[in-house]
Amino acid sequence: MIRFEQVSVTYDGASGPAVAGVDLTVPEGELCLVVGPSGTGKSTLLGAVSGLVPHFTGGVLTGRVTVAGHDTRTHRPRELAHVVGTVGQDPLAHFVTDTVEDELAYGMESIGLAPDVMRRRVEETLDLLGLADLRDRPIGTLSGGQQQRVAIGSVLTVHPRVLVLDEPTSALDPAAAEEVLAVLQRLVHDLGTTVLMAEHRLERVVQYADQVVLLPGGGAAPVSGPPAEVMALSPVRPPVVALGRLAGWSPLPLSVRDARRAAAPLRERLAGRTPPAPPKPATGEPVAAVSGLTVRRGRVEALRAVDLAVRPGETVALMGRNGAGKSTLLSTLAGMRAPTSGSVRVGGLEPSRARPAELIRRVGLVPQDPRDLLYADTVAAECATADADARATPGTCRALVGELLPGVADGTHPRDLSEGQRLALALAVVLTARPPLILLDEPTRGLDYAAKARLAAHLRALAADGHAVVLATHDVELAAELAHRVVVLADGDLVADGPTAEVVVSSPAFAPQVAKVLGPLPWLTVGQVGAALAGTA
Repeated sequence: MIRFEQVSVTYDGASGPAVAGVDLTVPEGELCLVVGPSGTGKSTLLGAVSGLVPHFTGGVLTGRVTVAGHDTRTHRPRELAHVVGTVGQDPLAHFVTDTVEDELAYGMESIGLAPDVMRRRVEETLDLLGLADLRDRPIGTLSGGQQQRVAIGSVLTVHPRVLVLDEPTSALDPAAAEEVLAVLQRLVHDLGTTVLMAEHRLERVVQYADQVVLLPGGGAAPVSGPPAEVMALSPVRPPVVALGRLAGWSPLPLSVRDARRAAAPLRERLAGRTPPAPPKPATGEPVAAVSGLTVRRGRVEALRAVDLAVRPGETVALMGRNGAGKSTLLSTLAGMRAPTSGSVRVGGLEPSRARPAELIRRVGLVPQDPRDLLYADTVAAECATADADARATPGTCRALVGELLPGVADGTHPRDLSEGQRLALALAVVLTARPPLILLDEPTRGLDYAAKARLAAHLRALAADGHAVVLATHDVELAAELAHRVVVLADGDLVADGPTAEVVVSSPAFAPQVAKVLGPLPWLTVGQVGAALAGTA
């Protein structure tokens, strides 16, 4: 169905190809997962299937890409629309209409299908994706998982034979991600749709893949094959695979179920031991305190009577399904939104009434879309502006970029960075001022495991230095690795607040993979298990 024949893509002005030497075949009715570190060309590979590369992005494509017999060099994206459906990382950027039913019909209108055909296909897609009850809903009122299903449905109504997805679960809570992956399983198994997907959250998707393509970067040739074989070589791997490699299991498990079947000897080795307790944060005055906070957005109460205190050196993970109020709480702490009732204090200030020049040295927010913070034409210019705004020593921001984003040149335009690289740059901009309170909204979206580990190490060092960190995240593995406390929000209410090990293990939705494999033992991360085994040895 999809064939790459010695494909390389080089963009204008680039020092080398974005991808090189890709020789790959994806049969009909298979789910092919594209993995690799950030910036190794995964989005370029996907774009070459839809024809967006090079017709829209520019650059030079050598070799040959064919989809259902169509050569993408001689067929523009519009000519491939009936064969390839593409859904990007952000479903909201995909929508052009206001309601679910209109969005499902839009693609068919664009290619001139008859009204009776359109009506039939809309109904079929509503049933296939479980959207019938939402047909008249405004898209802006849907949850993240519902929006992702609508985005997929809007391309399915054209009946493409290939579906290309760029990080379809990166912004979704665990339950919503399962919804989307269940839909993809139905498409592959029942309809014979070929799915090509890039995803960093491998713990969610690798067990569903028929084939994995690894883009290792650094000029190395891509590697493709069965998931377990590629994971044995891959520098990026989910916790369950890392645990299997640590314990010497063969074949490597790809799912929690497979790992539990092999884990009995490991549980025996760990019995009677407990992971070391995380360092306790300071007990001084809170850096931020919220009391009885209610925030209304239109007719919706986004937060209701929330009480929360965050102390120096403490890392708090805000969790909950899409739309629970996590981003609203962060934006209120950052002064971007005024409370409807209740009080918010950050560093002795009321954030919504403080002057920006005062607030920047007390609280820093990295939003979900890092482009909201990036305005300059180069990485160097962004860093110089951040140093000036924070009154920091020149070079401070650039040093942070070097830690979080090694290898990126000063002259690189932020728009030419991958999603994960832009996030790292935005984080460096915010951290330049070293505010006592650091807020992050989905900080691991678009990050590979190595970048996530660098981020976690940097945030851990900031907490050890007395900074308070509050992060809204769907990444249960990050919360297990980093957070002292987990706060769970549901429909604007605070429903849980306690030590990470207690909160995440008690919730099937928020438990990390290691906890599911080794439960009821109290282990949360591969690092904890590795340290215990090394001590035993």
